[in-house]
Amino acid sequence: MTEEIRAQSYVGFDSITQQIEHKLLKRGFQFNVIVVGPTGLGKSTLINTIFASHLIDSKGRFVADEPVRQTTEIQAASHVIVENGVKLRLNIVDTPGYGDQINNEGCWDPIIKYIKDQHSAYLRKELTAMRDRYIQDTRIHCCLFFISPTGHSLRPIDVIVMKKLSEVVNVVPVVAKSDSLTPDEREKFKAKIRDELAYHNIRLYPFDTDEDEEEEVQLNESIRQIIPFAVVGSENGVIIDGKSVRGRKNRWGVVNVEDPNHCEFVHLRNFLTRTHLQDLIETTAQIHYEAFRSKQLLALKEGVQRPAGGATQQ
Repeated sequence: MTEEIRAQSYVGFDSITQQIEHKLLKRGFQFNVIVVGPTGLGKSTLINTIFASHLIDSKGRFVADEPVRQTTEIQAASHVIVENGVKLRLNIVDTPGYGDQINNEGCWDPIIKYIKDQHSAYLRKELTAMRDRYIQDTRIHCCLFFISPTGHSLRPIDVIVMKKLSEVVNVVPVVAKSDSLTPDEREKFKAKIRDELAYHNIRLYPFDTDEDEEEEVQLNESIRQIIPFAVVGSENGVIIDGKSVRGRKNRWGVVNVEDPNHCEFVHLRNFLTRTHLQDLIETTAQIHYEAFRSKQLLALKEGVQRPAGGATQQ
């Protein structure tokens, strides 16, 4: 192991962190999120609530006789959000509600294909002789997986789709519209889901690595104890104790979206933006994309080595 040497006088290379920060601030950051789940769980509303901006129009009906609106194909919407001089280029991918048909065989295939297509597009740009200095990154960094608040268990199709997705993307499960459950029902439902995930060997984000410090390992473990996040989304302001907060008003009172006693929205938002944003991006590149890249390059190598007609070289 190389011995550390302390400089006898100030050199100045410790300013490299400021130089990196300056360049990153100029360039901005790219974050790509895909939302997956059955129709009518408020996927658009939750995204708008997380980023405190109206980014996607809700598909919900505002009057009883209004026709049902739903996403019928995969749609991507890009936005640039600025906060304290930091630019976040946010790409949100909305998917059709799965499991809504009589025959749901292979309903997850278009979503998996879309995620892999983004890996493929990045790999093609990476392998070109005159590649761009900064390759536009459309690889999916996070999949918000919406679970219906049934209070019972995961549907068989939920298990299949989540297992398929976890092999290609960072999956973060959320129990949508959790205010339809009592606190006791919610905790039992969450515990049952965690048991099912373990039983079916579904490996969800966050992942521990050898590079993680003790503090990071503990943080990841605390997140696993919360998953799936029981959330409520709302863009509407309601008055509580004379203050306007984002929440939902019903016949029993007001659900304050940002009150941890009411739901786990704050935990989800902090997890996605304040503690694990960079790790989600890095994990996509180092684990999911790297696995895809290795598989493609090995297949390419085998294809080059295999002679015409499929005969084996002697």
